[in-house]
Amino acid sequence: MQHNKAGAHQTVVKRVSRKHDDHGHSGAWKVAFADFCLALLCLFLVLWLLASRNSERLQVVMKNAGANLIDEGNGVNNSLASGSRGSLIERHPVPAHGEVPVRGTSRESSNQRADGAQQSPRALLDSPADLQKLAQVVQRLSAEEGLASNVNTVVTPQGLRLMLHDTDARGMFERGSAQPSDRLRGLLRKLGPVFARVQNQLLIVGHTDATQYQDKGPGAFSNWALSSHRAMAARYHLLEGGMPEDSVLQVSGMADSAPLDAAHPQAARNRRIEMMVLTQRQSSAIAAMYGMPRPNTPVLNGPDSAEAMQELRQSLRPSAPN
Repeated sequence: MQHNKAGAHQTVVKRVSRKHDDHGHSGAWKVAFADFCLALLCLFLVLWLLASRNSERLQVVMKNAGANLIDEGNGVNNSLASGSRGSLIERHPVPAHGEVPVRGTSRESSNQRADGAQQSPRALLDSPADLQKLAQVVQRLSAEEGLASNVNTVVTPQGLRLMLHDTDARGMFERGSAQPSDRLRGLLRKLGPVFARVQNQLLIVGHTDATQYQDKGPGAFSNWALSSHRAMAARYHLLEGGMPEDSVLQVSGMADSAPLDAAHPQAARNRRIEMMVLTQRQSSAIAAMYGMPRPNTPVLNGPDSAEAMQELRQSLRPSAPN
C-alpha cells in the first residue's frame, strides 16, 4: 500500500488467480463413466449368455420332439421364449442293461446284433398271465422311482394298459410343459430295456386336463399340441433307455377328450401319459386301419363281453381319498 502526496490512503486492487482444482471433483465423471461402461458390458455379456442358452435349449427340444409349450390353461407365452428352466446337463445316464421281464410262453424270435453277438430272444406276451407279470415288473420299477401312486396298470383284451398320471402331490411333467420330471424320466429310461425284450408294440398317448388356453385362435397352442408333445417326449426317453424304434406303433395326443375322471375334468389324474402294450392281434388290427388291408386281417374288437367291460370300468374308477 502506498501513500500519495496528500497523505491519503491509496486503494490497491489485488488480482487473485484461482487455478482449477485438478485434484478435486474434476475426475469424478471419469469414474462414473467407467462404472457405466462396466455395467453395460456386463449387461451385454448376460444377454449373450441367455441367447446362447436358449439356442442350445431349442436344439435339445427339437431333438427330443418335446418342446415346452405355453402354460397349460393360462395362454401366457411360449416357455421357450420366456427362458429355460433348470440345467441342460443330463443327470440320468442311459442304462446299459435294464430289467428283464418274465418271458412269455408264446412265439419268440431272436435278433442278431450288429456286432455279431446274439441277443436274448424277444418274448411275445399275448396271454393275460404274461401281461400281468409284465405289469408287476412295471409296478416294481415305479415303486423304485417313488411313483407307485402315479402308475396304474390294467390288463385288457387289447393288451396291458399303463397309466402314468399326475396326483395332487406330484406331477409327471412341468405344468404347461413337455419337460418330464426327474422321476418320470428315470422310470421311462428303466422301462426302455423292458420293452426291448418283448415283441409287443406300444401305443403312446398323451392326455391333459380340461383347463383351456386363453388364446383360442386356430393357430394358437392348445392342449392338443401339449398332449402330443408329451407323448413324443415319453417316446424319446424310452428310446434313450434302449427300446427299439419299431416297438412303437403309434404316438398321439388326445388333449382333454378322454378324461379318467369325467366328473372332475380338471382333476390331476386326467393329466397323464398312457402306454398300451398291444397283443399281436390288436397290433395287426390297428396297423391295418391305416395301411393297406391284408388278407385275414383280424377285426378290431372291444372287450369280449359286457362283464369284461364292467370290470374294466370298475378298475379305472378313481379311488376314494384316504
